[in-house]
Amino acid sequence: MFGSKQKPFDFVTTRKPHEKPRTSGITEIRGPYYSVVTADYLKSLLDDWGEYIDGMKFAGGSFSLLTETKLKEYIKICHDYDVFVDTGGWIERVLVDGKATVDNYITKCKELGIDVVEVSSGMAPEVMSMALEEKIALVRKISQTGLEPKPEVSLMVGAGGGTHRTGYEEDMIYRDLEDFIKETKTYLEAGAKIVMIESEGITEDLPPEKWRTDVIKRLLDEFGYERLMFEASDPPVFKWYLKNVSNNVNLFIDHSQIVEFSAWRYGLWGDKDIWKGKAISYK
Repeated sequence: MFGSKQKPFDFVTTRKPHEKPRTSGITEIRGPYYSVVTADYLKSLLDDWGEYIDGMKFAGGSFSLLTETKLKEYIKICHDYDVFVDTGGWIERVLVDGKATVDNYITKCKELGIDVVEVSSGMAPEVMSMALEEKIALVRKISQTGLEPKPEVSLMVGAGGGTHRTGYEEDMIYRDLEDFIKETKTYLEAGAKIVMIESEGITEDLPPEKWRTDVIKRLLDEFGYERLMFEASDPPVFKWYLKNVSNNVNLFIDHSQIVEFSAWRYGLWGDKDIWKGKAISYK
């Protein structure tokens, strides 16, 4: 779809993206939610920058607002550029209507050509309190339908879905870290290829000195970075991951950030460490 990938400045020693589909260094962008992403905009975005984008996630059930014809148009545009389509969090809302509706939802996602169904659980305490066995049953049901399940694990109860908590109020509930790690491990053992790590309680709406880098380090020590995807939709956050974890870490960002993000991932630009220890001269 992209034709020749030769760039006019390939002689400069920057990193080059691996061919898609990638198994690490995956970049997933947020589609329509906080800002409108029309089908025309999406096509233009992927036409110019699709080489650097692996997945597009809807959020908050936004895809359910579209007609089936229009939704299929979005999905086709993504697939034309080798970009997978992710439901984002919505299954926790569908659960309100019961098991039969959830099963119909998963089946319909398959019929539409959606690739990934996220299993989120951070926003509502009622959903968070679901037995882990039930969440695993959801993951397995999605997989049996021929879709890719992407369970999301949250350190906080009652966060997510745009419920930003500046500094986090005292009534917010933090999960036990061992329980958080156990849930992540259980999803991976159940066959999930990647687990999504929610940013609330770790980096989102927190000053850098309060980021829970201890939690990130524990996750990396337990699982490595290849089977995790971190939510990093704030530039200071994705820059931290690229610098302190790996250039090949899997990250979720906003669609509006893909250019700056790619400049950092591939070493075109960054902080002062790009020049550190290098002999800079023009003789």
